[in-house]
Amino acid sequence: MGGNQTWVTDFILVGLRLSIEIEMFLFWVFSLLYIFSLLVNGIILGLIYLDPRLHTPMYFFLSHLAILDISYASNNVPKMLANLVNQKKTISFVPCITQTFLYLAFAASECLILAAMSYDRFVAICHPLHYTVIMSWKVCVALAATSWSCGFILSVAHTILLLRLPFCGPREVNHLFCEILAVLKLACADTLINQLVILAACVFVLVGPLCSMLVSYSYILRTILRMQSKEGRKKAFSTCSSHLCVVGLFFGIAMLVYMVPDSDQREEQEKILSLFHSLFNPMLNPLIYSLRNAQVKEAFLRALQKRSV
Repeated sequence: MGGNQTWVTDFILVGLRLSIEIEMFLFWVFSLLYIFSLLVNGIILGLIYLDPRLHTPMYFFLSHLAILDISYASNNVPKMLANLVNQKKTISFVPCITQTFLYLAFAASECLILAAMSYDRFVAICHPLHYTVIMSWKVCVALAATSWSCGFILSVAHTILLLRLPFCGPREVNHLFCEILAVLKLACADTLINQLVILAACVFVLVGPLCSMLVSYSYILRTILRMQSKEGRKKAFSTCSSHLCVVGLFFGIAMLVYMVPDSDQREEQEKILSLFHSLFNPMLNPLIYSLRNAQVKEAFLRALQKRSV
């Protein structure tokens, strides 16, 4: 903490400011969504681990995406659910900072993993003859390790800058969890450096990967248009469009929250947007990227047949 003294020992998570009845209803809805996201991501991980036919670069990256989705949701949702049924919505200082650290690390890592996945698809569709050479296991491991490392290094930097600030005044975090922008508003010192570093990090993990993904998918679409098979074009367009929708929502919401100037009127909207990242995105990713895939369906059926034998 350096020379600064922290007077606040805990925070109050404001949440959605709803009636007890509605919060109880949301508790059950969010619980089902959370359990479902854990289940489908767990199934994807199990299938990729157990089925040798899924030991390819594409599914290697999908397994990392599933781990990130499970971790991301598990960092935010349990405390959110507890606050929906508990009137005492406090969180101690250290758990709050830990939640902020993990939230930033998993989010940044996912952005970079999604960029690596788009590059993998670009090589597979646009350069199929050189795919095994370009996307070797050494390259795949390096891309995954770089994504995780960059995510956690950036999060460490944000956390160190956050810990240098004194928190001596208000305790109410106007959010569903300890989101960094909401926590910064409670600091009793100037947070300009923190905000500038957050903006710079957003350029690195949001703007950069998004631009690379758009370039990759533009080349992919150009290749698809040259395909002779009408059925192949239709299938490829369906896959790419669904991927781009998920990517657009994920990156679009993040850029809206962290790169658009803040206002008091947007605070409640940002809480709703954060639900997409915490609840819906971990559930959508396996549905869009994996369970619609024929190879994953076949692997699932083979697993069921082995269990029934």
